[in-house]
Formats: sequence, C-alpha cells, structure tokens
Amino acid sequence: MTDSAISERVELLGLERSGLIALCRQWGEKPFRGQQLMRWIHRRFEDDFGAMSDLAKGFRERLVQNARVQVPTVISDHASTDGTRKWLIDVGQGNAIETVFIPEASRGTLCVSTQAGCAVNCHFCSTGKQGFARNLTSGEIVGQLWLANRLLGRRVSALPDQSDEGDADDHDRRVTNVVFMGMGEPLLNYDATLSAVRIMLDDHGYGLSRRRVTVSTSGVVPMMDRLALDQPVALAVSLHAANDALRDRLVPLNRKYPLSELMAACRRYLAHAPRDFITFEYVMLDGVNDSDQDLAQLIDLVRDVPCKFNLIPFNPFPQSGLKRSGSQRIRDFAQGLNEAGIVTTVRRTRGDDIDAACGQLAGDVTDRTRLEQRSARTAIFLEQA
Repeated sequence: MTDSAISERVELLGLERSGLIALCRQWGEKPFRGQQLMRWIHRRFEDDFGAMSDLAKGFRERLVQNARVQVPTVISDHASTDGTRKWLIDVGQGNAIETVFIPEASRGTLCVSTQAGCAVNCHFCSTGKQGFARNLTSGEIVGQLWLANRLLGRRVSALPDQSDEGDADDHDRRVTNVVFMGMGEPLLNYDATLSAVRIMLDDHGYGLSRRRVTVSTSGVVPMMDRLALDQPVALAVSLHAANDALRDRLVPLNRKYPLSELMAACRRYLAHAPRDFITFEYVMLDGVNDSDQDLAQLIDLVRDVPCKFNLIPFNPFPQSGLKRSGSQRIRDFAQGLNEAGIVTTVRRTRGDDIDAACGQLAGDVTDRTRLEQRSARTAIFLEQA
C-alpha cells in the first residue's frame, strides 16, 4: 500500500463513539460495531484490526483497507529515580511533545499535552519559550493516554464506578487520573481537547470519572464557559498573581481576560463542575509574587470563589531570570492561606532529574516567534518593577 493510500484512510484513534458509530453506519454496519471498535482501541489498546477477533471478517478487511489507528511514535523514554516517567513523542515536521506519568500510592496521574509548544508564553514556563508550532489533533491527545496504558502494561478490564474513592478496577490500571497540564493551553485547542476528554470519559473508552480528569487553563474565559456546558470536568486555573499589573507580566493572556473576568468565569463554572471547588495553581517566585502583601491580595481576590490552592515551587530553567521562593517562605504562604480557610497544598516536585517537573516540559519545538528575545525583555522589566 502506498504512503498516499495510507494517509487517506480514516484515523480512528481520535473519533468519539458517535463518530465511530456514524462511520460504521456509512459502511452498512450495525451501530454496535462502533462500540465494539471503540472498546478494542481504547480498552484493549489494540491497533491491529486483524486481532479484533469478535468483529466480522468482512468488517475487519474493510477496516484494513479504509481505516487506521495512528499510534504515537516515541522518540525517547526516561524514567526518574522517583518513579516518574516521561515520553518524548514525535508529532511530525521536527516537532515533539512530552507526556509525563506520575505514580503515587493511591493513584497514577498522566499529564498530557494539547499543543506542540505554546502561544501563551507564561514567563515562568519553559514550554512557552520554545514558541508555538501547532495544535494537536484529538487522536494525538488521547493517543498519549493510549500509549501510556500500552507501555505501562496495564489493561482496563472492567467498567469503573464513578466514585472519587477509587475505581473498581484501579488494581488493574496504572493511569487513574488525567490532567491536561502538559505542553500547550488546552482551551486554545478547544475542539480537539473536548473530543479527547469525551473519549476518556466514555464507558466504552477509558471510563474515567469527570472528577478524575482535570483541564488546566491560564484563563481563556469564553472557552471556560463553553466547557462548563459541553463537558464539565475538574478545572484548574493557572493564577500565579493576585493583581492585574503583575499577572499581565507573568501570564500575558491576562491582558485580554483580566482577573475580574476570570473570577466571574470561575464562579459560573462551579454551577456545572463535578467538584465544588476550583483548583488555583500558584507558582512561587522569589521576590515576585510571594510577599505578605501578595498573600493578602490573593485571599481577598478569591474570597467568594470556593477553591483550593496548589502552591508550586518554581522549577528554574535558563533564560527565565526567576528564582524559587525559599522553603520557609512557601510554608508561611501556605499557612496564611490555610488560616484564611482555604485548603492549600504545596506540590511535591517530581521528575526533576528528567526535566519532567511542572513548567519544565519543552520537547523539541523550533522557536518560530523570537520568544527568547521577548522573554529576555520581560525578565528585565520584572527586575525593574
């Protein structure tokens, strides 16, 4: 079969159940064939149509000729001393993304990417310094979960319950939670992100609870409202500053959607969310956003937004011009939030030795937008502020 013939085949990995059913109907097959196909791909992690034994022979032959499951290609696979695992995945044209698996005693969390590079360019995040290449397809996003399950050697053997205490088949799965916190801004690649989320939640797909899938955003307000209506899952907001002047510098998207609009969007989202709180992520930057004044402003900012805080010790990288807050300052900041009645945790740094910690994912993305020069100017501006 020629390369052009292969490229013309329908890619199935990113199709939701409704899409698979529609395709089967188009080929004259019963709708339940679409569900069978989804289970083979996303619950048994099978990409060989010939191995899908309960599909009719004629249907399998048609799939071989007209469809494909485009499995992600791994460039490198790194394991940390703490058990964290990071995969560098080829997405073509010299671009790569990174996916990280973080094992813990009670869960296994997979951090997936939604874009090759990132256009938001938060000042403390190394991904943004690499520029933006392109959005990922839904298949490339959900393919990271497919790949992790395959490489980790666990298969989903039974439908999970929907509790937050633990899935019925957690003993047979390594990935129990998915967070959209890898490379890119998920809500700036909305359609592909939404399809990937729906596949992850589908009982014929990965069967994850809405409480176990978290989308993180730097504050794309209109898309937050859409997600609340289309498929509300747990929401994390990258906050990082308590006033617009500072957040404009740290998170440039704030200039378009300032804090007042972001907080209002968070309150609207809670009416639909599977959890009764928003998680705010706050990277701790020495002398930038960690003062007592910052703490007081932060408490006032979120006073009417039910929330939890995740304080993130900054992970230094070249060209950032920033330093991590001291350990005692981070503890004092967390204590101040807790004393104000806000549940606060300090994220434990994982995967430092393989550059897999928060804000470190960079992949192999060409800087197409001279972001390094612009970031250097921002660093000087922050020092002078």
